[in-house]
Amino acid sequence: MDQILTADETPRATDPLGDWRRSHSCCQLTAKDVGSDVCLMGWVQFRRDHGGLIFVDLRDRVGLTQVVFSPDHAPEAHGRAHVVRSEYVLAIKGTVRPRPEGMANPNMVTGEIEVVVNDWKLLNTSKTPPFAIEDRVDVGEALRLKYRYLDLRRPKLAQNFVLRSKAAQSVRRYLDGLDFLEVETPMLTKSTPEGARDFLVPSRVNLGQFFALPQSPQLFKQLLMVAGLERYYQIVKCFRDEDLRADRQPEFTQIDIEMSFVDEEQVMDMAEGMVRTLFKECLDVELPNPFPRMTYDDAMRDYGLDKPDVRFDLKLCDVTDIVRGCELRVFAKAELVKGLRVEGGENMTRKEIDELTEFVKIYGAQGLAWIKIRENEWQSPIAKFFSDAERAELASRLGLKVGDIVFFQAGASDMVNTALGYLRVQLGERLGLIDESAFKPLWVTDFPLLEYSPEDKRWVAKHHPFTSPKDGHLEILGTDPGKALARAYDMVLNGSEIGGGSIRSHTLEKQSAMFEALGIDAAEAEEKFGFLLNALQFGAPPHGGIAFGLDRLTMLMAGAKSIRDVIAFPKTQKATCLMTEAPGVVAAKQLRELGIKLRENVAKDGE
Repeated sequence: MDQILTADETPRATDPLGDWRRSHSCCQLTAKDVGSDVCLMGWVQFRRDHGGLIFVDLRDRVGLTQVVFSPDHAPEAHGRAHVVRSEYVLAIKGTVRPRPEGMANPNMVTGEIEVVVNDWKLLNTSKTPPFAIEDRVDVGEALRLKYRYLDLRRPKLAQNFVLRSKAAQSVRRYLDGLDFLEVETPMLTKSTPEGARDFLVPSRVNLGQFFALPQSPQLFKQLLMVAGLERYYQIVKCFRDEDLRADRQPEFTQIDIEMSFVDEEQVMDMAEGMVRTLFKECLDVELPNPFPRMTYDDAMRDYGLDKPDVRFDLKLCDVTDIVRGCELRVFAKAELVKGLRVEGGENMTRKEIDELTEFVKIYGAQGLAWIKIRENEWQSPIAKFFSDAERAELASRLGLKVGDIVFFQAGASDMVNTALGYLRVQLGERLGLIDESAFKPLWVTDFPLLEYSPEDKRWVAKHHPFTSPKDGHLEILGTDPGKALARAYDMVLNGSEIGGGSIRSHTLEKQSAMFEALGIDAAEAEEKFGFLLNALQFGAPPHGGIAFGLDRLTMLMAGAKSIRDVIAFPKTQKATCLMTEAPGVVAAKQLRELGIKLRENVAKDGE
């Protein structure tokens, strides 16, 4: 007798499996296996006691099989089965038989059969889980993250990691087939803050000095090109100490790629082929060949965002010139005024409009103007400020018809585009305009090389400071930096940027000019990037590359709403792990060894 019972009849797990060996997974058995003797192992999903027969849905990573404990078939095994509960871990030996007539389940791979138990072992018991281990679980994310190892047992979530694994394998096969080398780059490197904040690691053997965890392997992969390795890739962890959202984590995984002796077209062709192969192999989805392309200026003009979701047709419309002389001062004086027409939207309630108004405030808007187009009337608090001529021009440019509603945003260009761009996506979701089953990739090209940061009061790199300007644009960096365009390209899928890359500045002169445009003088450039500048003087080849966010890509492929659903042990929006309670306080001895002393208020908070 394998199972051991204590005096109070509480089951206790048996020790090793002995000569028991699993013969099949819980998703393999079908009608063709009827009559076979099998050994299955897994967790109890459900247990149903029907008086005589005891039914258990046995679950492993790949599926479910119904097993039956029968007093007529194996009375001793049946007698011991009364102790079985949800999430107990079992090994069962039994015989495959057809389910009784009318009891087949066409929604399961194993729905035509069941396994009648001959013998079984209790491999482990389980406390009652804090939530049901099923896909439609009605419990907050915080509790699920605290017990992440249980959350990962849910079939839908587990399948995300099957998909993620397949995606990584597909990428490796594709790149290996193109003679890329997989090379690992350091996790402990030098802090070169130019963008997001670094995670710092104090050095014990070099007191007062710090490593940084890499935000990306950018500099190392460029050095590998200088080294002559020509084609590199890596599926690598990266770290950024930044504010988090649904699609951001402090640590994330990147498919990092670099190539020598290439231009934009060659990098984009390689990357496009990789993504098409990935979707075909993992989802059996055919993506277009080639991907559509859109310039940055066109994306901002029509969609307000440089990562447009083109699964639906709503577009923004610039009406600045029409309203420049109107009586509504906020429109007349604004840098940019855009409208967004929603066909048939005049039935929106005031409550819905108020909710949308609050939504755009997230993106810096002060409010949201609107007009409902009714028969012989424009209904809106702002309608009275437009002359008949202005109304006619607005109606013509926006294509307004009776039954429509149009939303307006006025102010600084960045705010107007961002607020209306995200409003467009929000309306697409609310009004059911988006085909959730569709995958619509595109390239966005011709990005500005630099953008002005009011916070820093200087020009900063739109992508990163190692991006090469387009031919002929290096010369205008010193005179009109805002007009310089980059040899950069982003791959966008369903409104998310999944990959971004560029051709790099491979000469010392071009890289130095870029640093100068960014306000980085020669001394600072030498201190932060001296090793790169030195390397560029030793025959650096023309090179470029691209990096994909594996987490975000898998999220989109899986139809998940957050990258937390495709990362095994993610952090919360406050960058904490509820399961391990990281980050945590460390011992004073460890701090002394590192030469670190906390400020008094920090130490008290830690206590």
